[in-house]
Amino acid sequence: MTDEKEPPISLEDIDEKDIPERIPTKYLNNRVIVFNPLFASYLYVKMNFFGSPLGISKPRLEYFSKPSELSLIEALFLLKNDKITIFDPKLDKFYSHDEFYDICKKMHHKFEEKFIIYQDLRQKGYIPRPGLKFGADFVVYKKGPGLEHSPFIAHVLPQNAKITAIDMVRAGRLATSVRKKFVIANPLTMSYYFFEWFKP
Repeated sequence: MTDEKEPPISLEDIDEKDIPERIPTKYLNNRVIVFNPLFASYLYVKMNFFGSPLGISKPRLEYFSKPSELSLIEALFLLKNDKITIFDPKLDKFYSHDEFYDICKKMHHKFEEKFIIYQDLRQKGYIPRPGLKFGADFVVYKKGPGLEHSPFIAHVLPQNAKITAIDMVRAGRLATSVRKKFVIANPLTMSYYFFEWFKP
């Protein structure tokens, strides 16, 4: 008798009644984890790329059998929109939006400014993902990772920031090297400044 592997679960076949109105997550060691792989897959595939499955560098648009981690910005956005709950087992409590926002602000430099821009991009229909490997705050997609190359990377301007010519040249070289447009986002005015470099 041979062991047969079960066919992969298709998210198309999943009844949305199996998905709770607010997906449960846990806050552990400053990380927000979605332990249920079905819920993690749903957030990534059906809700426009929230979270990163643990141990999968390039997830496909299908069910994955691993938990996922939400960035703090993603978690706060989903919590604010009543899509998840965040439970802290150490303190045995669920966080409200305001409580979790205070935690995030203490942990990350310019978190408030970055959240304003993240929320605005999401509301405009874009998909911002962490942009650390590109040297920016966000790498931004129109369709999503795996479906296209991101058209631009975005750097959020802190309050009272000053940009030098050297900063602009460095940013331009970075964006050109990865073939993306470089965007400076101003959270005070909700303005976006696109920079393009070209050879004369």
